[in-house]
Amino acid sequence: MATRASEPVANPNPTTTRPSDSSSRIQRKPSKSEKEKPSSNSPSRNVPKSPNLLSDHSTSGSASGSRSSYRIDTSVATTSISSRTSLSSLRGTLPESTQIYDFSEIRAATNNFLAKRYSSTSSSSQSWRSVLNGKDVIIFQRKLRKSVDFSDVKQKLSVISKSHYMSIVKLLGVSISGEHIYLVYDFVSGSDLSSCLRNPRNPHFTVLSTWMSRMQIATDVAHGLDYIHNTAGLSIDMVHKHVKSSGIIVTEPSYNAKICHFGAAELCGETREEDRSRPPESIPERQFEGVRGYMSPEFKATGIATQKSDVYAFGVVILELLTGQEPETYKFDKDSKKFKRLSIIETARDAVEDGGVGGGEGVEMRLRKWVDKRLKDSFPVEVANKLTRVALQCVHVDPDHRPDMKWVAGKISKLYLASRNWSDKFKVPTEISVSLGPR
Repeated sequence: MATRASEPVANPNPTTTRPSDSSSRIQRKPSKSEKEKPSSNSPSRNVPKSPNLLSDHSTSGSASGSRSSYRIDTSVATTSISSRTSLSSLRGTLPESTQIYDFSEIRAATNNFLAKRYSSTSSSSQSWRSVLNGKDVIIFQRKLRKSVDFSDVKQKLSVISKSHYMSIVKLLGVSISGEHIYLVYDFVSGSDLSSCLRNPRNPHFTVLSTWMSRMQIATDVAHGLDYIHNTAGLSIDMVHKHVKSSGIIVTEPSYNAKICHFGAAELCGETREEDRSRPPESIPERQFEGVRGYMSPEFKATGIATQKSDVYAFGVVILELLTGQEPETYKFDKDSKKFKRLSIIETARDAVEDGGVGGGEGVEMRLRKWVDKRLKDSFPVEVANKLTRVALQCVHVDPDHRPDMKWVAGKISKLYLASRNWSDKFKVPTEISVSLGPR
């Protein structure tokens, strides 16, 4: 019986390939489209189909499950234009490595240092906001604390250039001239945390009027310092040294925090690795720069910045977020006719520890009196109590009893999640609409 072209013929020997001999009723002839080998990216509707191809089920039936009649020519590049565009756009978003600028570039960007100086509360050194290589930057002029070897600067820059974190202001490059070093940072639009908490023009107003906005800042700063201490340094123990509320930029509208002056202490010679392993009594006296209220006791005694001194300063920043007050204030005492120093650390201990001022009151009542009144008493008391105790651990007098930033960042992350759950529970519903107009 003759075999019809529309019926597939079973292969009697599945292990051997069936040759296409003259006994086949239909023999395929390569069509014009097959000779041209169309690209796989072209739509199938544009490929012309011949009648032979439509009726040839006998030869293609056994191979249809394993391979197609058309093959891609691997000798032709198949990269699409869209993929090349996406790669170029991705390359443009990658952070650039830190570089060493020529001093002439710094002079040109600052108009030979005659440009208007940028009013920055984060540093007492001179600074200019300018455009360098097409980027909006801010240039800080700092004095070198010791003679710096150029190879040492390049080595530290190679470490800092590998550091990219969302909570740290990026260091773009440096330039050295004489006894000064010029640090070029990426300009970040926003306000420093100190001004956000304490507005001299309107002391009763703050943009950080919600508990979640302050927890967001605490979480960002904690993870930023954890990155500096445990990730950025790689082979060396990186120290920030300038942790303070005026050195933290708050951006809008999400109120994220960015730490300023990353790498400044290392590049300016303000940290000495050889002094960190020496006992304090064997270190010679020298001048050092610090901010009152943020300096740990051992930093005041030796002038050596360590990771534990950064933890101390971070604890002070957390207490500022909780109260909105400065680290140290002075109040006139009518009885002694003298000014009395008030420390934010002492008031925090009185608020959460038993036996403090107002010991007859409960911890919740003392916390509500101590926490910033501009939060309008809208915060989770249990979370505030735990956060205060974490901050008090950070400002312990003995540096050996202070936790490291990895532990602190983990604790604050848990408190942030607890605060988020509290905020979602008491969130005002937005799906309800109320109309007061006449119907």
